[in-house]
Amino acid sequence: MSEHDHHHDHDHDHHHHGHGPDDPAHPHNAPLTDVQLRVRALESLLTEKGLVDPAALDALVDTYETKVGPRNGAQVVAKAWTDPAFKRRLLEDATEVLAELGFIGRQGEDMVVLENTTSVHNMVVCTLCSCYPWPVLGLPPVWYKSAPYRSRAVIDPRGVLRDFGVTLPEDVEVRVWDSTAELRYLVLPRRPEGTDGLTEEELAALVTRDAMIGTSVVRVGGPR
Repeated sequence: MSEHDHHHDHDHDHHHHGHGPDDPAHPHNAPLTDVQLRVRALESLLTEKGLVDPAALDALVDTYETKVGPRNGAQVVAKAWTDPAFKRRLLEDATEVLAELGFIGRQGEDMVVLENTTSVHNMVVCTLCSCYPWPVLGLPPVWYKSAPYRSRAVIDPRGVLRDFGVTLPEDVEVRVWDSTAELRYLVLPRRPEGTDGLTEEELAALVTRDAMIGTSVVRVGGPR
């Protein structure tokens, strides 16, 4: 796929838990679904009864968005960087390899790994919803579900990358991949220079969630 060559054959079977009127992915004038209403009502009831601390709930969500989930994907990336045979198998049949590692399940049944190179940079979006590979990346970030990202990633991918602090040379092709309910993607970012002496565990610590979506690159000493 090129910058503007992406498919839209979504056949979504999604439950948008957590989307509410303040969620960018939920239009302000759109009615809440039955599931959304039930989730919000349950959260409100538990909070009122003192059974749930909203701050603790936010912290839990953040943990699965940015820490626990993405660490699975980071392990896969680091192993691909250090094991050529593993990398070859991963690129050929990501679903099977990830299943062997235990990183498979709902929201990640069928996977494709996209390799960034010196000439190609891959970026993932879900234009109609928020399809996301939960087993390897945890919960999707709010911006991934937002309407501005979902539309601009297709129309102006380089502009979106600049917003994330990534400016690519003009000779690097940007490919935008549209995630669907049937197929989800994990970006294999380029290994940064100067990391030859690092262990697999140390390499995994460098890999960020955004780099595995394609909205960032891996940097030594960069932000986590």
